[in-house]
Amino acid sequence: MQTGTVPATMADAAPAEPTRGTAAILAEIAAGVASGGDLGALLQRFLEPIVQLAGAQAGAVRVLSDDGEQLQLVSAIGLPSTLCNQELAVDRHCGHCGDAADGRPLVWASDLRVCAARSGDWFGESGRRLLAVPLRHRGRVLGVYNLFFSGTDEPSVEVQAILKSIGELLGLALNNSRLEAEHLRSTLARERHAMAAEVHDSLAQSLAFVKMRLPLLEDALRSHDEARALHYCGELRDTVRQAHAALRGIVTDLRAPMDPHGLDHALRDSVELFRRSSGVELNFSNELPALRLGHDQESQIFHVVQEALANIARHASAHQAWLHIASDTAGGVQIVVDDDGIGFAGPAGNSHYGLEIMRERARRIGGRLDVGPRAGGGTRVRLTLGPVAASQGRS
Repeated sequence: MQTGTVPATMADAAPAEPTRGTAAILAEIAAGVASGGDLGALLQRFLEPIVQLAGAQAGAVRVLSDDGEQLQLVSAIGLPSTLCNQELAVDRHCGHCGDAADGRPLVWASDLRVCAARSGDWFGESGRRLLAVPLRHRGRVLGVYNLFFSGTDEPSVEVQAILKSIGELLGLALNNSRLEAEHLRSTLARERHAMAAEVHDSLAQSLAFVKMRLPLLEDALRSHDEARALHYCGELRDTVRQAHAALRGIVTDLRAPMDPHGLDHALRDSVELFRRSSGVELNFSNELPALRLGHDQESQIFHVVQEALANIARHASAHQAWLHIASDTAGGVQIVVDDDGIGFAGPAGNSHYGLEIMRERARRIGGRLDVGPRAGGGTRVRLTLGPVAASQGRS
């Protein structure tokens, strides 16, 4: 939010248009609230007609900080610039503004000595009286607007009722603005999490494979075993090419590209690479080779399987693994990855992070991920996609 331009006095400001009818002002503020946009500009735009309506000399709008401890100046008109600079933020319980922020519906004050002691002689001269109106939404105070008067006459009951209604409308605008900001923060957090998942499941796995292969390549070179060295160079070349393609996909679409030939084709390639790189015998059976799901669903399933296989290669000390895709009794789809390794010892370190990403991927497509011991030893990872999610995802 930006503070609007603050003329030194109302006389210094551009000539004001004739005072508009109160109904027109309320309707225009309501329309401004509904249209959204920059809240600071909205507050500055309507502060002058509010000041004119009340017969005041100056006005200001303050909003509560995120921690609720300060009232921050966001818009003002008719106040000296030096005073605005001094009053950019005050304690939320400060003086008459604090009374309004603490719940009083309207505060009419003629004793401004506390304000004058803090901010100078303007209070008591040009600003001899103050009206503080809370910006309230559904019982919650989100800020305060102030009107300053050089005379001693209190605004009429009718005008005070209108000013209170304006405070509620501006409170609604402030609430909507904060909801929009919170939605933006939430969206950005989800996007960051999604990008982290894509990097983890594509680039990180490729780099881990390269890290495991480099010592083998070094050993082959030292022993002058040209055939083995060429074999490892070929694997590293393929892995780097895949990592480069994944990086392009992440940069372009914030996700690693999915195999255009579909899930079954992508999994068969992944299975073949796993067999070559891990030394673990992997049995792959797909009872649903013609299964077609939405692009995002297939991508999430593929990355869950990739992470499960990568965990087997890195942590399981397994001799054999199984990947099985089939329908379940409820009409959904199950993807099961089993191994005969040392078993699941609980989340820790990078494996814990990978597991959380797998679960998040399952949730994103309406599925469920279960990880636990396999009957006969080892670990079972089961991704279940219910019948509704599976049917909605079919293309």
